[in-house]
Amino acid sequence: MKELREAIRREGKGIGQHIVKVDMFLNHRLDTRLMFDMGRDLADHFRKDVPDIVLTVEASGIAIALATAHRLGDIPVVFAKKSQASNQSEDMLTAMAHSFTHGNDNCLRVDRHYLPKGSRVLIVDDFLANGQATEALMSIVRQAECELVGIGIAVEKGFQDGGKILREKGINLKSLVIVTGIEDGKICMADND
Repeated sequence: MKELREAIRREGKGIGQHIVKVDMFLNHRLDTRLMFDMGRDLADHFRKDVPDIVLTVEASGIAIALATAHRLGDIPVVFAKKSQASNQSEDMLTAMAHSFTHGNDNCLRVDRHYLPKGSRVLIVDDFLANGQATEALMSIVRQAECELVGIGIAVEKGFQDGGKILREKGINLKSLVIVTGIEDGKICMADND
């Protein structure tokens, strides 16, 4: 996606060999125009799959999930929570996910009622690295007895295994930008437009 690629070139920073720092516009400070452009591109890709619900993880996946759901006809967005709260239902779907960015494990939780059995679910997130969060969301979709129609990602770290594993499983994966590596602080990207 041209607009996202340009934002990464302009404001992204590579730290070491594995950190793609794009928080200036993607997941701490949000470029709203870019967010809605990304939502448009993901919605255009998955429209034919007719999703009923967009599923993501709190917090940084919510903005792109909302933009995508809006372009798909204002379908609901459900986000998996990373912490337990006293007001949560006792009928929660759960799955463990290791966070590459934070270096910790999270128990992702979704109230079963938010994913009605038989729903067509599109997973959307800001990053795909090793695929731990995505695998956890896929587990929640299975537990809910819903159908996964695809996975939409803003930035895929192509130098890590998550995207490869999902594609080998035959999952409809759309990554708007695939980062191929980091060289001297510069983020290198595949030409996948």
